[in-house]
Amino acid sequence: MIHDIVIVALIVVGVFFLTVGTIGLLRLPNVYNRMHATSKPTTLGTAAIFLAGFVEFGPGSEGLTALIGIVFLFLTVPTGSHMIARAAERIGISFLGSVTWPDASAVERPDQSDEAEPTDD
Repeated sequence: MIHDIVIVALIVVGVFFLTVGTIGLLRLPNVYNRMHATSKPTTLGTAAIFLAGFVEFGPGSEGLTALIGIVFLFLTVPTGSHMIARAAERIGISFLGSVTWPDASAVERPDQSDEAEPTDD
């Protein structure tokens, strides 16, 4: 009985976070906000559903697959979000309002660092 309640609770939590992420993707105005809405809640929602699978199947091969799925999510989603943010910044998508990057020199631009100083000949 408690086993089933825990599984249902984890699935409900997972569906809630996945729904919040989907609504954020549809409603938020720019790539940075949408990226945040899809990375944070959907990671938690999917991890909760994977955890429900682990509780259901136990530490056997199916449960181990669920735990590996959680580890994979927590390793890849932040990396993907970071790459999307850097790509958006590099193509010139600006933040909303008065928000800026922390420091202009902290944003590495390889195409500008390779340029040589002009000389007067």
